[in-house]
Amino acid sequence: MPELQPARGTQDLLPETMRRHRRVSDTAREQARLYGFAEIATPVFEFTEVFARPIGEHTDIVAKEMYTFNDRGGEEITLRPENTAGVVRAVLSNGLTQSTPLKFFYSGPMFRYERPQKGRFRQFHQIGVELLGVAQPQADIEVIALGHRILQALGIGNRVTLDINTLGDPESRARYRGALVDYYTQHRAELSEDSQRRLDSNPLRILDSKDPGDIGINGSAPAFGLYLNEPSREFFARVKDGLGLLGIECRENPRLVRGLDYYTHTVFEFVTTDLGAQGTVLAGGRYDGLVEVMGGPAMPGVGWAAGIERLAMLIGEPPALARPIALVPLGEAAERAALKLGEALRDAGLVVELTYSGNLQRRMRRADRIGARAAVLIGDNELAQNAATLRDLDSGAQELVPLGDLPARLKALAG
Repeated sequence: MPELQPARGTQDLLPETMRRHRRVSDTAREQARLYGFAEIATPVFEFTEVFARPIGEHTDIVAKEMYTFNDRGGEEITLRPENTAGVVRAVLSNGLTQSTPLKFFYSGPMFRYERPQKGRFRQFHQIGVELLGVAQPQADIEVIALGHRILQALGIGNRVTLDINTLGDPESRARYRGALVDYYTQHRAELSEDSQRRLDSNPLRILDSKDPGDIGINGSAPAFGLYLNEPSREFFARVKDGLGLLGIECRENPRLVRGLDYYTHTVFEFVTTDLGAQGTVLAGGRYDGLVEVMGGPAMPGVGWAAGIERLAMLIGEPPALARPIALVPLGEAAERAALKLGEALRDAGLVVELTYSGNLQRRMRRADRIGARAAVLIGDNELAQNAATLRDLDSGAQELVPLGDLPARLKALAG
């Protein structure tokens, strides 16, 4: 029988990796709380329409990357490739559209069938925020400021750069889309196969093509700024002014786009050069048309998502785990006493591990293997005195300590 391995594009999050993931998600959760974002969790699978309708039948995500299947009841189900649509669906399903503004934080797994590469998996994990019901630029500023604060709290703020652009309001976007179609139609034969397909469905996505030929053609493409109306220019100026007021530096990137029609105004990415080609670590934008696309009322929204795997690759080592206390009982009566003593020490907030079985030498080897700070030895002599032998595993010193004094002594030893 062949050795069992994880499916391609998935990974086991072993304890050290999990600690790094938890540092990312816990840090983000705490910073989001400071901005009033409440945590939400949506199902990891939804009816396919939840994603196909807003993302678009002709996009790469829907056509090539979604994990879609029919369940035993004949329903077409999709593992979530992103979480914004799921959050909006939850707002609509639970009748929350009259309770705006709504501010949500989430953390969890997403699924896309794509070529695995550095920092990218078929099952991957994201943190993200959504702010629904605020049409003013303050919402854009706030979610970007939150993303910036999270990256700073993770210690990587100096390793990322904020790129920002505007897609304008629907009127400006429609004018620009028409100009792009006219331009790219003249170069259709020179475009890559993907970009030729996008010309008919999502021409803005050609702007961020990585194909060398497309990049050359994009160099002479019309600039979005020429097609922005005055309200769109004013909105973008207020976003940049607010970021400047907060001391958040950004650079304008006219090639930064979102291809879906419900995106408007601000789009942004925090990027790094420390992860090779996969440089985006946090990205988002304003999606004022999404709720309507999904069958709800007109409702503005803005948000972002960040890949936990990529952030975990950038952060330093998470804080060291507390070294445990090893309980070393010798004899049947001591085994029973150790069970109760272990719970009492845990009640005091100490990390306690049992040494389980074997003679004293074998149990002490386990204590060394788990990196224990101290060992608490209990035998018949100790039980008779209602005490335990406390051995400092760094210095080797040991002493007899009354059981009632153990929690305080161990806490002092652990520092």
